[in-house]
Amino acid sequence: MLLLIIKIVLAHLLGDFVFQTNKMVKDINDHGIKSVSLFTHTAIHLFLLLLVTGFESKYLVGVWILGLAHLAIDIFTKIYLAKKVNAIKVLLIDQVLHGLSIAVFVYYYFPYTIDWGIVTGKNAIAIYSALIMLVYVSPIVIKKIIEQLNFTVPNNGLDNAGKYIGILERLFIFLFVVMQRWEGIGFLLAAKSIFRFGDLKANKEVKLTEYILIGTLISFGLGIVIALLFNWVVSL
Repeated sequence: MLLLIIKIVLAHLLGDFVFQTNKMVKDINDHGIKSVSLFTHTAIHLFLLLLVTGFESKYLVGVWILGLAHLAIDIFTKIYLAKKVNAIKVLLIDQVLHGLSIAVFVYYYFPYTIDWGIVTGKNAIAIYSALIMLVYVSPIVIKKIIEQLNFTVPNNGLDNAGKYIGILERLFIFLFVVMQRWEGIGFLLAAKSIFRFGDLKANKEVKLTEYILIGTLISFGLGIVIALLFNWVVSL
């Protein structure tokens, strides 16, 4: 079963990310269901599926169904859904649906059971809670604390860039602490200092530098505390 999963996933990755060019994507966006690239992409994907399964007769029906499912999913996400939500959401939904179709394909040939205890157990709930605190709760806490500084931040950067940077750094910190790789936090802080605080110092933006430094330290602190709490919960 594992070998089949690896083969099908490889075919999917090659078809969706290697052999699907930007020109093909643009053609699909421009012409929708009438796009030649849409069907070319499906044909490439189908050929790759046949190739990785060795053209074995027992997989032929499943491969054709999976290929048609790929076409249907692409029509839904890249043509219909693309008009309603942003590109990141389209990509995520597209890949999740492809992943589910692959799971069904594998299940047809190798029936398997899902241990729901893994996704509903104590450790899983602890991870969900930690992610919510890292991504949603922490930005609000930081914002409320920073508001006490009464400093107006210049609006000359990317929208919400600071928020997303903070989320990413807390996720990295969480990973480093859980894996007991504390040196990674030092590397992360050093990298951020080089790329962000260096420019601020050069421009002599003292108040803005202090503002960002306070926010960074709070963000790092929250990331560490949440990770330590997670380690404590899973050790109980």
